[in-house]
Amino acid sequence: MTRAPYAADPVATRGREFESRSGAERAEVRGPRSEFQRDRDRIIHSMSFRRLKSKTQVFIAPDGDHYRTRLTHSLEVAQIGRVLARALGLDEDLTEALCLAHDLGHPPFGHAGEAALSEAMERHGGFCHNAQTMRTLMRLESPYPEHDGLNLTWDLLEGLAKHNGPIIAPNWALAELDAEFPLDLGSWPSLEAQVAAVADDIAYDNHDIDDGLRAGFLGLDELLELDFLDRQWRAVEKRFPNAPRERQLRELVRDQIGLMVNDVLEHTRDNLRGIASVDEVRGSNKQLAGFSPAFAAQERTLKTFMYDKLYYHPEQVEAAARARDVVARLFAAYSQDHRLMPAEWQDRLPKDDPKRSRAIADFIAGMSDRFAIRACGEIYGEMPQGLSNV
Repeated sequence: MTRAPYAADPVATRGREFESRSGAERAEVRGPRSEFQRDRDRIIHSMSFRRLKSKTQVFIAPDGDHYRTRLTHSLEVAQIGRVLARALGLDEDLTEALCLAHDLGHPPFGHAGEAALSEAMERHGGFCHNAQTMRTLMRLESPYPEHDGLNLTWDLLEGLAKHNGPIIAPNWALAELDAEFPLDLGSWPSLEAQVAAVADDIAYDNHDIDDGLRAGFLGLDELLELDFLDRQWRAVEKRFPNAPRERQLRELVRDQIGLMVNDVLEHTRDNLRGIASVDEVRGSNKQLAGFSPAFAAQERTLKTFMYDKLYYHPEQVEAAARARDVVARLFAAYSQDHRLMPAEWQDRLPKDDPKRSRAIADFIAGMSDRFAIRACGEIYGEMPQGLSNV
């Protein structure tokens, strides 16, 4: 595949935070991979990535095997991201790495867990899952003898830090990391990062519909109140009039993903006219990869619908409240008695705040849903109930 002039180039990467003393010898032993391929592989082999298999996407600790988790969601985002990157001539490996890593900072129970940690950490600088992703990759996930973190490329870290656009006022976690390894937070990121962000939107917009229908939280009649979905549904029925309803619904989701992908490609190509380098992408002062204005308005309507009908469904709200309570109780327990934490966390726990509370938040943020539920039960003598509603 021909690399577009505005694509990130692994040969021209701005490097890694830590230079390895044995890097040349190790590279020869471990195969002919580009710098961005190494980033992707380090992420896939990390413990943080494996823990995503038991972290909430939409439904908390689901009993069914067919509901999405943060891990399966991340894989689906990567698939869509690779399609977009290939069609645009971007670096697929960097795009894939960004997609796979984008949710590593999510605590147990998704946004409910994040809300609880944000409240618990209010006096200590707060908590943000995107900054926690950076903290996880740059400091917490440390399998190498020579340095903390996974020591990923500047290009990968820059893209993760600001995949949703420039950051003018970073929180404490991102500010600390940026001070030690500057990521040019005030500019737009690479196209690979912008593509990863829109791939995330496409994936969860549509796959959450799939899971919501499966769980019975969404109904087809409700979905068809949206004109653009109604048109798609009528077309599916016309093409497959005798297919079972379940297969028709999955076809609807596939069609909607295809429409979104094609819109992003067309609009992004229009925006890239006259752009001749990755530096021009970063200096463009606007988002280049994304939906057209008309489709963006449609996508916002879909998001509003999903919040009203699925994310804020009464059963979801009730389960989220119980999940927040679990995280709050864990934070309180560890703050009062650090001996409840594993020995390796006790040994390196700072004595004073805010660093002490931030380390406790690090420990909780790394938990899976099931681990958090079990830990809370062991500490308080009673297993939390009512957390899984599917």
